[in-house]
Amino acid sequence: MRRVRFRDPHGDIRHGAWADEEIRAFPSDGQRVTADEEYFDPAEVDVLPPTDPSKIVCVGLNYADHAEEQGKEVPDRPLLFLKPPNTVASHEQTVELPEGKERLDYEAELGVVIGERASDVSESEASDVIAGFTCVNDISNRDDQAVETNWVRGKAFDDAAPIGPVVASPDEVPLDASVKCRVNGELRQDSSREQFIFTVPELIAEITNYVTLQPGDVISTGTPEGVGPLSDGDTVEIEVEGVGTLRNEVSIP
Repeated sequence: MRRVRFRDPHGDIRHGAWADEEIRAFPSDGQRVTADEEYFDPAEVDVLPPTDPSKIVCVGLNYADHAEEQGKEVPDRPLLFLKPPNTVASHEQTVELPEGKERLDYEAELGVVIGERASDVSESEASDVIAGFTCVNDISNRDDQAVETNWVRGKAFDDAAPIGPVVASPDEVPLDASVKCRVNGELRQDSSREQFIFTVPELIAEITNYVTLQPGDVISTGTPEGVGPLSDGDTVEIEVEGVGTLRNEVSIP
C-alpha cells in the first residue's frame, strides 16, 4: 500500500491509499476503504508530507561513488546529521531556498519512515519498526556547509527536506530499489539501495543506539553520485522504485 496525506477540496486533511492514478480516502477510523468511500484525482487535492517527523536523521556518504565525487574517504561507521521539522516540504510544493548562495544542491535519497518508538533496536529486529519508505530530497547549502562544523546553515534551513509523495509499505519497495533524480527532465542520479555502504538494518541499529526514534521520524539514507547545483525555476524529481516520484519546483530569490 502507498499511504498518502492530503487536503481535500473542502480543506479537510485526509488519509488514503494512492493507486492506479487515484486516491481512495480512508474512513475516519483509518481502516481500508469500502466501496462507498470517496475517490480523488491527485491533481485536484493538495498532497501533504506523508509523515510529520519530530526529526530527520540523515546519513552522509552512504554510497562509495558519492564519497569519491566529494573527495572523501568511505566512513567506517555511518556519518549522521539531523534535519528538524522546519525543513519538511511536500510534493509539488515550491521550495524557497536561501538567497545569495553560490551552490545549492539536490540529493536524491530513500527515506525510511519509522512506525513505532525505537530505542536500542538490533539489526535482526529493525524491520519491526519500519512503517515504510518514501522519497527525500536532502537539499544542501554547500556555501555554509563547507565552513561550519554542525551544518545547521548547510542542512537545516527551511524547505531543505522535501518528502513524499507517499509512504510505501515495505513489501512495495524491492531490496534493490532504484533511486533516481531528474532536473528539468534530465537524469542526474541513477543508483539503487543495493549500493548502500550501510544497510537499512545497520543504520537503524546504529542510530537507535544513540537516539530514540519516534513514530513518523525519517532516516534519510544517503545519496548516490551525481549531485549538482540548483537554479531558480528548476523542477526536481526524486524517484524511488515502489514509492513513486516526489516533484518540486525551486525558487531562489
